[in-house]
Amino acid sequence: MVENVTPEKTVSEQALSKDAKTFGMLCHLIAFAGFIIPLGNIIGPLVIWLLKKDEFEFVDDQGKESLNFQISVIIYAIISAILIIVILGIFLLIALGIFAIVMMIIGAVRANEGIRYRYPLSIRFIK
Repeated sequence: MVENVTPEKTVSEQALSKDAKTFGMLCHLIAFAGFIIPLGNIIGPLVIWLLKKDEFEFVDDQGKESLNFQISVIIYAIISAILIIVILGIFLLIALGIFAIVMMIIGAVRANEGIRYRYPLSIRFIK
């Protein structure tokens, strides 16, 4: 006779604490500081990640994801700024800004739901 045995959940499958979700969400939302403070989009997520990465596996994952995305956005913005010379760059900068805002909001919402979010077009600098 076969018994219905539920295997133990791994750490990544276990229910995330409210604090883990909150700090994971903040890793994405604090990047909006970059619109007010130069490099705030990197410094904010970096501070949260460094302070909470050892405490919460989820924050470690989402902090790295947010940092990778923000570094990628800066690289794409520099390339777009260079391309302003040929007029194309201004449209790329506008599109990049809209894309970054939408992706940060989606990342924050997913992190608040406890879902590991991966940004599209993000270069994985921090692994």
